[in-house]
Amino acid sequence: MFKGIYLQGKPHAWRGRTKFRLAAGAAAILLTFSGGAFSQGTSQDPVVGAQDPQTAAVSPAGPLSLAKAIELALEGNPEVAAATRQLEATEGQVLQGRARPNPELAYSLEDARSQTRTQSWQLNLPVELGGKRAARTKAAERSREQAQAQLIELKATVRANVAAAYFDVLTAQERLVLARDSVALAKSSTGTVAKRVAAGKVSPVEESKARVAEAGVRVELAQAASEERNALSRLFALLGKIDMPFTVLEGKAGNLPPVPNLADLQPLISSSPAVVLARIEVDRRKALTDLEQSKRVPDVTVSVGMQRSNETQRNVLLFGVSVPLPVFDRNQGNLLEALKLEDKARDELQGVTVRLHSEVAQARERLATIATEIQSLQQDVLPGAKSAYDAATIGFENGKFNFLEVLDAQRTYFTAKSQYLKALGEAHRAAADVDRLLGSPHDSRLTAPQN
Repeated sequence: MFKGIYLQGKPHAWRGRTKFRLAAGAAAILLTFSGGAFSQGTSQDPVVGAQDPQTAAVSPAGPLSLAKAIELALEGNPEVAAATRQLEATEGQVLQGRARPNPELAYSLEDARSQTRTQSWQLNLPVELGGKRAARTKAAERSREQAQAQLIELKATVRANVAAAYFDVLTAQERLVLARDSVALAKSSTGTVAKRVAAGKVSPVEESKARVAEAGVRVELAQAASEERNALSRLFALLGKIDMPFTVLEGKAGNLPPVPNLADLQPLISSSPAVVLARIEVDRRKALTDLEQSKRVPDVTVSVGMQRSNETQRNVLLFGVSVPLPVFDRNQGNLLEALKLEDKARDELQGVTVRLHSEVAQARERLATIATEIQSLQQDVLPGAKSAYDAATIGFENGKFNFLEVLDAQRTYFTAKSQYLKALGEAHRAAADVDRLLGSPHDSRLTAPQN
């Protein structure tokens, strides 16, 4: 629909409106003669600026939260999908372990001459002794439990990695905002110096220094923008996506996780995914040892059949039992290997427990140290640096300080701010390490953000 523009109070308004009406009439005549061809030629072309219904359906309704990011990662992460398939595959081991041995049908022919030929049909049924089937099933069930524990451990790792990457993006966005503010302040300082140079109050060298400082800050802005894009790319990779429409994240990087007490973390180590996985490995090795122990008992094969002799024209019933004699092979080698592997699994369980105690204590100590550093930056360093920068800026505008003092105060403030953002990222990564080691969910008290 065409809309005219009425220009009130201007002498050429009627002339422009007349030209517009003539153009609209010519366009209407052209559409009348070529309406069919025009509609056929443009019926399949998308309208520029129109939104695809599917795109509109998948577009995010709001910012991406940490809980939503973890949910998307657990649904779309390829490693989690592969571990889930491995767990499903172990169901086949359990099913196969419960299966009984198949019977065997045998046929034999004696003497090729038809008058004296003898034919035999025999059904052999193996009978497992020593609890082999129960031991085999138990070992398969332990393998299934191991695959399930591996999936739980992988999910805990994915949750921790997503949380760390999520707060890395928030920190990168804060650093980008800081870089933009720095560029704005540097540009304002350059303009102020240029005015003072034009007024003859300072040397032109001051303006050159200001422009060099502004160029350096612009380089830092480009680096901050690149770091934000890289952080988003790492987060999307954890979600199993190449690109995502989410560019706004909920929360703030300054929401620090609480520092838990070490005494509260020690009891959680026994239920951590790594310890549970090592304990299940011990149980699985013990089940395999029992399986190898059951193989020392020989199986019995019961045979039932019928024999037909053409010479006597009689059918003879056959019945037999066969038992292997464990004279040379008593499965002693496999049993010894299973016993040693069981001892190895017990040693690994002890090693994992000791290692987790050390790693949890180190991660907690790192979190406490970074939290103390952040508190010092918030209470002492940042307010002091900001006050010195404001005082230097006001003094420079009033002619009491030179530009070098202003530049030094600006660098001090933004360096402290960058150190503060870096400490925030380290704090969230340390909290994510604690959650990864203990297998805590993202909404637990260990990672609950606090102001």
